Amino acid sequence: MSSERRFTFGQRVAVAVVPRLTALVLAAIGMTLRFEVIAEEGAIPATPPAKGIFCFWHRCTLPCGWYFRKFRCSILISQSFDGELITRTLGLLGYNAVRGSSSRGGAAGLLALRDVLAKGDPVVFTADGPRGPIYQTKIGPVKLAQMTGQEMGCFYLLPEQSWVMKSWDLFLIPKPFSRVAVSWARAVPAPGPHDSPEMLEAKRQELNDALERARAQAEAHFAG
Repeated sequence: MSSERRFTFGQRVAVAVVPRLTALVLAAIGMTLRFEVIAEEGAIPATPPAKGIFCFWHRCTLPCGWYFRKFRCSILISQSFDGELITRTLGLLGYNAVRGSSSRGGAAGLLALRDVLAKGDPVVFTADGPRGPIYQTKIGPVKLAQMTGQEMGCFYLLPEQSWVMKSWDLFLIPKPFSRVAVSWARAVPAPGPHDSPEMLEAKRQELNDALERARAQAEAHFAG
């Protein structure tokens, strides 16, 4: 069954219209943004063509979507209706989507991402998506790192001026001509191939801490 058959008539209309409109608006805003790359000691900001696993918080999807479009990343996106909208929007910006989540199709999604990494292409996770809770990473990136031995890059993009949505993730919409901090924390090494579930949970917390350091660094960048 095609994905569109699962949707109502109204949803099919939205799928046809919303991604194009969103990509157009994002491009119009994105071309006015001024990105400023910052990094904590020991962190190496990625530049295209990059390889490996990268993670960020869901709320900064829009500025990330514009900034990283030249990296040609593959991203794990849920099989929900919202995921369909995101898949089509990001596809217009040059991203590849792997459909799955921690609850539906997750194992197949991780295997597909493993194949992407094996080809030398980068993959990216909205670490706390698609439904949160906010600033709490899921285990998926850690499992993929364990499968592949790839470290996990950690970053956060913060517009100095933005609209903040009343959603679970406090979703950010950058205002035109805003400065945007591209904040990098040190990459998190992959867990060992035979690490126990307890060790994987500790690695998940290490990843969570790195993402939060990237966020705090971005907020401090504009605090003064």
